[in-house]
Amino acid sequence: MTASKLTEHLLKIDTAARERWESIIRHMVKAQVITENLKAENQMLWVSRMNNILACANEIDRFELILS
Repeated sequence: MTASKLTEHLLKIDTAARERWESIIRHMVKAQVITENLKAENQMLWVSRMNNILACANEIDRFELILS
């Protein structure tokens, strides 16, 4: 019974963290105006900016999880 509650709790945390991570990425992409046009015109710049956003989102997510 305890394992079931733990699994359920961890699943909730994982889901919340994933949703928050995706939200952070969406907001950062919008704020930095990273569009499909940029991807079509300059793929290396697009990849560079997206990698930066992903790294930042990971750091923010980890920081928030540690402090909560």
